[in-house]
Amino acid sequence: MLRGLFAFLQIPVFYLYVLSVCYSDFKLKPKHLLHLLPFVIANAILIPRFYAVDDTSKINFIKGYQKMIEIQFNHILIHVQLIVYIIAVFMVLRKAKKLYLENCAGTSISSYNWLFQFTVVLTILYSGALLKNIFKFSDYPYISEWIKIGLLVFQLLIVCWYLFKALNNPGLFRSIDSKLKLVSDIVLEEKNKEQLAVSEKEYNEELLKLQHYMVEEKPFLNPSLTIQDVSATIEIPVRDLSLLINHKLEQHFYDFVNTYRIEEAMEILKDTTKSKMTVLEILYEVGFNSKSSFNTAFKKHTGDTPTVYRKSA
Repeated sequence: MLRGLFAFLQIPVFYLYVLSVCYSDFKLKPKHLLHLLPFVIANAILIPRFYAVDDTSKINFIKGYQKMIEIQFNHILIHVQLIVYIIAVFMVLRKAKKLYLENCAGTSISSYNWLFQFTVVLTILYSGALLKNIFKFSDYPYISEWIKIGLLVFQLLIVCWYLFKALNNPGLFRSIDSKLKLVSDIVLEEKNKEQLAVSEKEYNEELLKLQHYMVEEKPFLNPSLTIQDVSATIEIPVRDLSLLINHKLEQHFYDFVNTYRIEEAMEILKDTTKSKMTVLEILYEVGFNSKSSFNTAFKKHTGDTPTVYRKSA
């Protein structure tokens, strides 16, 4: 019984895992013990009629488990817990991806896309488990057994997929600082403080300074460039730089930097003296380290693939 109730710890552990992947400063804290609450409640209600009775009473309890109010309550509780945590995981991923786009320009955005896919797959798995439990307490318990077999096979495939991804992409994840704020939140704070009004002259000066730095120094060639790196070099506070790019220019930092990378790639593709350079060599040259992210960004910017653009240039 106790072993079965450890299922209450699976989804909270996954939630904490997602937090640890998304945020570089994640640490387990005493407040995280609250995630044990459903597990404790599920066990506590079994004390009077199961844990605290003799073996005969335990056996009778197990024989009639489908009718036992404690078991029915625990099944409802675990399904409510599942729904709440799945929603929470998607919210964490949504915020983390947005923070990454606003502050980083590496290709690790694929990490969040993959983790999102992994969460969707787990949601399907848990939904299947929910369906299994519905049939388990119905007049068709044999259907529950067939679903159980299917879930075991599906679970094996998920584990293999996860291991394959981890082994082939050991540096898949690059976390961000959880203390970073979304630009939308910064703008709201500024409006509340009535400090958002920046002079047009100051705005133009900062923009020219940023553009000059990007063109002359070409920091975008660094595949791991962050907004903090740019801020430290051109001496514009991260908060102001973030507002300038994400709010004033209405571009994520990720897209802003990739625009310069693509422009650089276009120059190389048009250069007849570099016609022997492959697309793979070019994407590494301009700061990308993923062919898929390069092709996506290039087509978004030009409307063509790199190969087609080179032929028409």
